[in-house]
Amino acid sequence: MGGSCAQRQRPGRPQVLFTLLLLPLFCPALGQPVRYSIPEELDRGSVVGNLAKDLGLSVLEVSARKLRVSAEKLHFSVDAESGDLLVKDRIDREQICKERRKCELQLEAVVENPLNIFHVVVEIEDINDHAPQFEKKETRLEILESVSVGTRIHLQPATDPDINLNSIKDYQISSNPYFSLMVRVNPDGGKTPELSLEKLLDREEQRSHRLILTALDGGDPPRSATTQIEITVKDINDNPPVFSKEEYRISVSENLPPGSSVLQVTATDEDEGINAEISYYIQSTAQSTRHVFSLDEKTGVIKNNQPLDFEEVERYTMEVEAKDGGGLSTQCKIIIDVLDENDNSPEIIITSLSEGILENSPPGVVVALFKTRDRDVGGNGEVTCEIGKDLPFKIHASSSNYYKLVTDGAIDREQNPQYNVTITATDRGKPPLSSSTTITLHITDVNDNAPAFQKSSYIVHVAENNPPGASIAQVSASDPDLGSNGHISYSIIASDLEPKSLWSYVTVNAQSGVVFAQRAFDHEQLRSFQLTLQARDQGSPALSANVSMRVLVGDRNDNAPRVLYPALEPDGSALFDMVPRAAEPGYLVTKVVAVDADSGHNAWLSYHVLQASDPGLFSLGLRTGEVRTARALGDKDAARQRLLVGVRDGGQPPLSATATLLLVFADSLQEALPDLSDHPLPPDPQAELQFYLVVALALISVLFLLAVILAIALRLRHSSSPSVWGCFQSGVCSKTRPGVSLNYSEGTLPYSYNLCVGHTGKAELNFLKCSAPLPSAEDVVCGSSPGALIPLHVGDDLTTHPETLTPQAPPNTDWRFSQAQRPGTSGSQNGDETGTWPNNQFDTEMLQAMILASASEAADGSSTLGGGAGTMGLSARYGPQFTLQHVPDYRQNVYIPGSNATLSNGAGKRDGKAPAGGGNGNKKKSGKKEKK
Repeated sequence: MGGSCAQRQRPGRPQVLFTLLLLPLFCPALGQPVRYSIPEELDRGSVVGNLAKDLGLSVLEVSARKLRVSAEKLHFSVDAESGDLLVKDRIDREQICKERRKCELQLEAVVENPLNIFHVVVEIEDINDHAPQFEKKETRLEILESVSVGTRIHLQPATDPDINLNSIKDYQISSNPYFSLMVRVNPDGGKTPELSLEKLLDREEQRSHRLILTALDGGDPPRSATTQIEITVKDINDNPPVFSKEEYRISVSENLPPGSSVLQVTATDEDEGINAEISYYIQSTAQSTRHVFSLDEKTGVIKNNQPLDFEEVERYTMEVEAKDGGGLSTQCKIIIDVLDENDNSPEIIITSLSEGILENSPPGVVVALFKTRDRDVGGNGEVTCEIGKDLPFKIHASSSNYYKLVTDGAIDREQNPQYNVTITATDRGKPPLSSSTTITLHITDVNDNAPAFQKSSYIVHVAENNPPGASIAQVSASDPDLGSNGHISYSIIASDLEPKSLWSYVTVNAQSGVVFAQRAFDHEQLRSFQLTLQARDQGSPALSANVSMRVLVGDRNDNAPRVLYPALEPDGSALFDMVPRAAEPGYLVTKVVAVDADSGHNAWLSYHVLQASDPGLFSLGLRTGEVRTARALGDKDAARQRLLVGVRDGGQPPLSATATLLLVFADSLQEALPDLSDHPLPPDPQAELQFYLVVALALISVLFLLAVILAIALRLRHSSSPSVWGCFQSGVCSKTRPGVSLNYSEGTLPYSYNLCVGHTGKAELNFLKCSAPLPSAEDVVCGSSPGALIPLHVGDDLTTHPETLTPQAPPNTDWRFSQAQRPGTSGSQNGDETGTWPNNQFDTEMLQAMILASASEAADGSSTLGGGAGTMGLSARYGPQFTLQHVPDYRQNVYIPGSNATLSNGAGKRDGKAPAGGGNGNKKKSGKKEKK
C-alpha cells in the first residue's frame, strides 16, 4: 500500500540512520508520501498498514526511534511493538471530507535519533453507510390536462452523501397507466427522476393521481428511500418557463460581506396571465448550501447569508427551478467559485520539543521541530520563519513547511537557565500577515563549576574550657550548579593534629559546614592547631575546593597561683627564716615564689600581706614577692614574726593562693631553737578552719565509699566467683578514718590515689597505688586551696596529722638548659616591682622542678650557705654547684636569701644532732621532730 521510496529494500540496522539522512539527496521520489487506502468506518484498532516497514525501519527501531504520527486531528496511532499504523478514532468520510469526492488525510510520521519526518496520505474510501433521502416525504404536482403525451415532469431527486457506486443508482415508481419514470443523467453524473406522460389526462375522468417514487443506491446490499407524489390535473398551460442559461457560473471573493447579491437568474414563459408568473426555488441542493445562500422567489436574486470562506468550501453548486403559475417548471444549474484572499495568518505548529538542552551542547544540535501552515493558497500561503537576534539558536528549513531549530553558539546555564525563543512566521500576501509563538527551552545543568569558599582562609578564636559539642565556626561555600551538581558537603581532610585524635577534637557538619568542638580545649596543653576543610559537590565527576582554618585557643583564668616557696617539708613541718637581729631596713629576708599555669595577664602575679604580727616591721614587693625589713628590730618587738602572704593573679575574676612565713630574729640556730620549742605560735584560725573542712569532706567521702562498698559486697555475696569476693574478706582491709582525700586537683594538673586504710588504732596508712607523686606536703593538706600552709606542729605527735606520713619522693634534678633554651625574662637579684612572669605551663613545671631540686639538695645537707655570682641567689643557701646551667633563669621569682651556715643532712636531724657548722643559716624545720 505504501507509495514512497522508503518502501524499497531496507538497509541493515547500522545503516538506517545514515540512509534516512541521505534520502533527501539520493531518493528522487522523496516528495511522494507513503499512501494507504482504507474504507471509512473501520473499527478502532484496525491495521492500516505496516508503517515501519514502509519507512524502512526495523521492529527494534520503532520504539528506539520513537516512531509516531501527528496531524491536526489524530485518527491514527502507531503500534510501538510492530510498527503498524492503527485506526485510533472513528473515520466518517462524509464528516471529514464533506462533499469532496476525493477524501485524503495528511499525516506526518516522526522518528528521532536522528529526527526526521515522513509524509503519509491515507485515502478514505466510501462505503454504503447512508441511505438515499428525499427532501420531502410528499410531493404535490399540478399538471394541465392539455399536456401532450411524452411530456416530462421534473421530480425532486433524492440525495445520498455517499459517492461513486454507493450513490443513487436508479429510481422506481409505482405502476400507473398514465405515467412512466424516466431517469435523466446530469453532466456531473447525477441522476434526476422525471415523470413521462404515457396518455392524455382527463381531469373529468380522474382529478388526481397518487404515485410512490423509490430511490435506490448502488451499494451491496442497496439502500432505498421513498416519497409520495400527488398529481393534481389542472387546466391547460402548455408553455414551461425557460432560463436564459442552462448553467450559471460566477466567481466571488471570500471577503464578500453577508447579504450581498451574488447572482440573479431569469426565466421567461410565453404563456400569459397566471401561467406566465414565474417563481424561483432552490432544488436538489445540499443543506449546507441552502444555509449559505438564499433565493428571492420573485426576482431570482441569489444572496449570501453567511461569510464565505475559501478554506472551508471552494465551490458551491445548486439547482434553481423556475415554475410558472400553470405548474410548468424548468431547472438550471448554478456554480459559484470562491476566490482566495490573504485572510489567514500563518500557523506555527510545534511537532517536537526537547525537554532539556545540555549546557555543553555543540552547535548544530536539534532542539525543536515545527511546521507552518497557511490555509491560503498561492503566494498568500508561502511562509518564511525567523527568530530574534542575540540567541544561540538558528532555523534550518528541512522540507516543505518543516523547520528545525538548532543550537548556534555556546550555552551557559549559570548565565541563562532558560531561553524564551519567539518564532515569527510571515506569508507573502498583500499585505503580508504574520503570527508568532514562543517556546521555552530549558538548559540542563552540567557540573562545570567547582565549589568556592567565601573566604580564602579562616582564623577562629576559641576560649579554653569551651563546652564540648559547641559550635566554634562555620565555613560556607557556594556552587552555581543545580541539583546534585550544586549540593555541597563539607569534610576535614587534613590537620596538624594526630590523625587518630583529630575526631576527638573537632568535627564538621557535612551539610551546614558548622565546625563543632568535641572536647573542652586547654590553652595550657594546646595553643593552636591547623585544619584543612574540603567542600565537595555531588556531581559526576565531583568537583571540590579546599580552605585552611587555624583555631587559636585563648587563655582563661582557670589556674590559681601556686606557691613554690615557702613550702612544707614532706613530714608536714613548716620552714622558718632567721633574720639577724642587727638587720638594717631594706634587708632581704626571704622571697615568696609562686607561679601560674595561665598566660598573659592571667599569670601576672601580685603579692599582698594579708596578716602580720607587726604590720610595720616588714615590707613585701608587689611584683617580686621579696620580703624586706621596713625598719630595725626594736627591743619591744617579738623575736618571732608571722606573715600571711596572698598571691593574686591578674585574671577576671582573679584567683589567689596564700603562704605563711615564719620569721625568727636570731643570730644563730641555737638561739632560735628554744624560741620555736618553748613558745609556740598560736594556731592560725583560718588554717585550722581549712583543715577541719578537709577532714569533714574526707569523712563524707568515706561514708559514701562505705555505702558503695557495702552495696557491691551485698551484690557479690550472691556471686559464684570466690576470687571477686576474696578481696573483701576480713583481715585484708579494715575501715578507719582516712586522712587524705582520694582525689584532688590543682589548676590543670589532676592527681588521684587508690587507698586501702589500715587497722583501727594504728597510725599507719598503706598506699596500694599512687597515680602521680605529690608535689609537696602542702598539696595534700590544702588540696582545695593551693598555696596554703599549715601551722607548726610543736609538741604534737606525728599521728595527729596522718596526711603528712607519706613523704614525697625527691624529683629528678638532672636539669640541663642552654642559654638559648631559657624561657621567660630574667631579672636582677633584688628584682623590681614590674617583673615578667612565666606565661605557659611548661615554664611553670620547669620552675617547680627547679625549686624541688633545690629543696632536695638542702635536705641532703651537702651544700654550704652563701653564694656566688650566676646562681640566681640559690647558691647562697645551697652551694655553688647549683648554677644557671641547671635551671631556667627566673631570678625575680626564685631568689631566696641565705646565709653562710651549713645545714646538716637528714640523718643528723633525725638523730637530734647539731649541724657541723655554726653558721647563721635561717632555714630550719620546726616541730617535735626537730626538738628531738
